[in-house]
Amino acid sequence: MSRAAVARAALALVVIVVSGWLIAVRPVRLGLDLRGGTQIVLETKDGELAKATAETTDEAVEVLRRRVDALGLSEPTLARAGERRIIVELPGVTDPGQATEVIGRTAQLSFRPVLGAASTVDGDEVLADERGQPLRLGPAALSGDQVADAAAARGQVGGWEIQLDFRDAGKGAWAELTGTAACAPQGDPTRRVAVVLDQRVLVSAEVDASTPCGSGNTSGRARITGTFTGDEARELALLIRAGALPVPVEVIEQRTVGPTLGQEAIEASARAAVVGVLATALFVVAAYRLVGFMAALALGAYGLISYAALLALGATLTLPGLAGFVLAIGMAIDANVLVFERAREEYATGRPTARTALRTGFARAWSAIADANVTTLLAAGLLFFLAAGPVRGFGVTLTVGVVVSMFTALVLARALTEGTLGLRGLARRPAWTGLAHTGWVRRTLARREPDIMGHRRRWLAISALAIAVAVTGIAVRGLNLGVEFTGGRLVTYSTSAPLRPEAARAAVADAGLPGRSSMPKGLPG
Repeated sequence: MSRAAVARAALALVVIVVSGWLIAVRPVRLGLDLRGGTQIVLETKDGELAKATAETTDEAVEVLRRRVDALGLSEPTLARAGERRIIVELPGVTDPGQATEVIGRTAQLSFRPVLGAASTVDGDEVLADERGQPLRLGPAALSGDQVADAAAARGQVGGWEIQLDFRDAGKGAWAELTGTAACAPQGDPTRRVAVVLDQRVLVSAEVDASTPCGSGNTSGRARITGTFTGDEARELALLIRAGALPVPVEVIEQRTVGPTLGQEAIEASARAAVVGVLATALFVVAAYRLVGFMAALALGAYGLISYAALLALGATLTLPGLAGFVLAIGMAIDANVLVFERAREEYATGRPTARTALRTGFARAWSAIADANVTTLLAAGLLFFLAAGPVRGFGVTLTVGVVVSMFTALVLARALTEGTLGLRGLARRPAWTGLAHTGWVRRTLARREPDIMGHRRRWLAISALAIAVAVTGIAVRGLNLGVEFTGGRLVTYSTSAPLRPEAARAAVADAGLPGRSSMPKGLPG
């Protein structure tokens, strides 16, 4: 055995051992679509104090992370997707009402001077106070960023209030705001200061009579009073204490997956992977005999190494990721097919042994294997960098699958096949190797010699007709867009007994849901 063959065998052995160790010691990270939970997609908008950019979105991610931590949710994931979108994943949260309320609210707290009463509520400058009376407000004098601490406490006359402490810069701004308002006479609307949260006036209290005109309240403290319950006061204090978002955010998508549905997805994906591996292995063994059997063993190692690579990268395994994993199973054998077919050609042209034909096949099929896998890697890279959420997970697993398939085909499978073909008994029985004969597909083509280019006009006409039918269908019927594009709500139920689509459609219609929401698809029985 040559030194290069020994090195390939040693490298393959090390990789397999390390992969087994990783699988034994590291738990897998399952996505929400597999273990259950809630995913919330937020989009930042231009606000009064800042524009929505990548920088302000990153700041919003940190604020949201503090909010989620304050809620005590387990293993949350927050990440920016693109320039203005934020993906929040909350594992195990299947009743996300409170979490969505707390996370999705912008909590843009501002303290604004009251310029006077207004006749109607019109635009951002005129808002209704806590009693429903329209007030004309000035620009924000302080923002929530200038609040150092916020706590819910019992008020001096009963009820609940929020006590605020301002930071250094906020103390001066608060003194200036209250000093200006204190110069107005008692009962005048301009003596009031409005505390605004998300374009809603929480309270517009009049500055205390003891506050001096001009110098204002220099204590750096304030109290928000109103008709709060204990829960409302604590929630408001939590939002302010966690930090105000630099820009408003809007919930554009919310997805909840129950743990039962996630377990069913894992089981279905596992069955698909096993069936895919077995079907591919049977095909390659039937087509290439002994070298095909060695390639099937390498295919089994491919699954082990791919899974370990995902664990090593700390990747989160999602349902589209599993789809990419299953897809790569078929792609993993492509390189071996190219090598074996090339080796058959070399053997037919006079190579002395199947082993030398195989070596030449590996050497001369390398460029075709590289070209095929590089194009797939480019597509997977675009999915990873430009997509988000589960689609990005598909790109990760597809990339890992392609890289590992090249390793198993060019290193592991080569070490197994070359080592096996070096056995003395096979020299007298070359037919066992699977390389001494031509496959039935190639034999059939060689026997019939179809003149495809001689009938090129016929094939071009058929292709043009198929394209015309496809374009006409799109023009007449249009595209059937899902809720990811149109907006709306998609709910998947698992029934304990078979359910006819008409019955499910009638039940949805009776619930008052119009349009496409009453068109169930794929209801499980």
